Amino acid sequence: MKIWFPAIKGNSGADVYTRRLADALRCRGIETKITWFPTYLQFVPFLLRNTSPPRGTHIIHANSWSGFAFKQTGIPLIITEHHCVFDPNYRPYKSRAQHLYHEFMIRPFEIASFQSASAITADSHFTASSLARTLNIRTAQVIHNWIDTGSYVPLEQNTDSRQRPFRLLFAGNLSRRKGADLLAPIMKELGTKFELHFTSGLKNSKMAHVTQNMAPLGQLAEERELIKAYCKCDALLFPSRFEGFGYVALEAMACGKPVIATNSSSLPEVVEEGVTGILCPPDDISAFVAACRKLANNPEILLKFGKAARHRAENLFSENLIIPQYIELYEKIVNEIGC
Repeated sequence: MKIWFPAIKGNSGADVYTRRLADALRCRGIETKITWFPTYLQFVPFLLRNTSPPRGTHIIHANSWSGFAFKQTGIPLIITEHHCVFDPNYRPYKSRAQHLYHEFMIRPFEIASFQSASAITADSHFTASSLARTLNIRTAQVIHNWIDTGSYVPLEQNTDSRQRPFRLLFAGNLSRRKGADLLAPIMKELGTKFELHFTSGLKNSKMAHVTQNMAPLGQLAEERELIKAYCKCDALLFPSRFEGFGYVALEAMACGKPVIATNSSSLPEVVEEGVTGILCPPDDISAFVAACRKLANNPEILLKFGKAARHRAENLFSENLIIPQYIELYEKIVNEIGC
């Protein structure tokens, strides 16, 4: 079987997803091919309509913003939705220009993609429900994102956290949607017994306000650098307001770290409240501060949550569990169409 992934470079999590899926399938004996297209084509994806798939392609797997352009007669098209930008909960974190772009350009592109699809997948139940509510798409099959639990692993730490500030980590783009504007107020309240290391995300964004107990890590382009950052922290602080899945939380959990996150969007699907971390009301700085202090003041809870986080990552979101779901879908679609 040969799977073609035509993708427009977006410098986003969707790019990472495509590479990881293609690599995981290849390791299982399935031939894959990614074709990357320039970023500007996200505005005019219909220009790609005459793009021919590689010879021998059995399945075309694309994302919802441009997938319609790659539809071919006799070859099934699978469309994946990573997060629904039409969800009303996403609106406050978009500029007017972004909102107009989504409504008048992306909406017709997505509708065309879904109408062309042989199958639709969503990376979370939250994303699937958003599609149902906003676009009346009710056929999306939920296949969660996954983690390579062989690469993202807990490491023994020799440094006693009681002899240093409690170390928090924020990973991701420093946007308002990700809750980056809440980090400085939280850290100001926590004081000198806590420190926060933060990345600049895939877009190499910058933090507007930084307190003395915050330290930038920059853009961690290498996966091993990111894994090292997870392993060096005591807990992940992730006050994101809207997530299609919440991959950062899963990465931290696979490294055996508790997660302090927002109790909204898809995050409760990844983080189990009171078991693998603490979920706080959106924008509730006091609640995030209290959650950080609870973990710092209770080493036994910190350890218990960390072990449970690793267990949840292995048993619900491991690559060995999720990738076979894609393979099963591919085989089903190919058999139904008789390719």
